[in-house]
Amino acid sequence: MSRGLAVALSVVFHPLLVPSYLYYVVCYQLPSVVLRPLWPERWFVLGTVVLFTFVLPTLSSVVLLRFRLLDSLEMNVRRQRAWPLLLATSSFAMAAVLLCRSRFFDALLGQMMVGMTLAVGLTFLITLRWKISAHGMGMGGALGLFALLYLGGTAGDTTLWWLVGTVLVAGAVLSARLALNAHTVAQVWAGLGLGLGLVLGLGAGLAAG
Repeated sequence: MSRGLAVALSVVFHPLLVPSYLYYVVCYQLPSVVLRPLWPERWFVLGTVVLFTFVLPTLSSVVLLRFRLLDSLEMNVRRQRAWPLLLATSSFAMAAVLLCRSRFFDALLGQMMVGMTLAVGLTFLITLRWKISAHGMGMGGALGLFALLYLGGTAGDTTLWWLVGTVLVAGAVLSARLALNAHTVAQVWAGLGLGLGLVLGLGAGLAAG
């Protein structure tokens, strides 16, 4: 894989962008998955997700860069990832509270954000000792979500195509991280496995409850 393609894949499927993609798909490409809010009001859900999972975490990283607590926004040094991940966890948690507490939203929308918050929090904790792949974690979570939706049969065969597409994208993104020497093989697979396992585990727990 060329370096240019690897960089492009890493940027387009950055862990802070993946939540926005997933909420867009659930709200607009798989509309039968959620009933509330109605179609015209779903922009508020997507706007909330973009604000708390992309805009605020990105701004916090820019501030850390401004105060020289980061060498670059790529955060290649493991020890420099702690503060951005901690701040991102806090921002994701605020989004989870907003989506879970509103009675106007389907439970799935809040549950998705809870899972994402846990994933970011786990990435933060692991990063204190080991440079696990956040890209892998994000793609693993996406795989888990589409797998649960497909197995639940709530959106028909359309979900299968999203699942297959995500498998292909996940493979490309993990290959990109390896091509850039951003992670080892163990780190990208650990991220993918942990993200996938976390979402499937939460789904099983909610189903059992």
